[in-house]
Amino acid sequence: MAMTMTQKILAAHAGLKEVRAGQLIEADLDIMLGNDVTTPVAINEFEKAGAAALHDPGKAVFVLDHFTPNKDIKSAEHCKKIRVFAKKHGVQNFFDVGRMGV
Repeated sequence: MAMTMTQKILAAHAGLKEVRAGQLIEADLDIMLGNDVTTPVAINEFEKAGAAALHDPGKAVFVLDHFTPNKDIKSAEHCKKIRVFAKKHGVQNFFDVGRMGV
């Protein structure tokens, strides 16, 4: 069966001849982008899994752009969680308030 362009890219990055919808794969990512909505969830899962370090901090990009300026305490806590994580793991591509936006 022919693969879509997305399937071809995923297959190539997973070192597989082909992939299909619903298949779980481990792919070598070019870059990982997270914002202030998605990154705190990912950090929680990262820590829950017991991971100690990012494989390649140079491939991580964090952008605070939804909850900044912070509208409430919860939003501020989300952004703080990302700031602390980025500093701890040496994420150079961290775009905080004033370093991002449309």
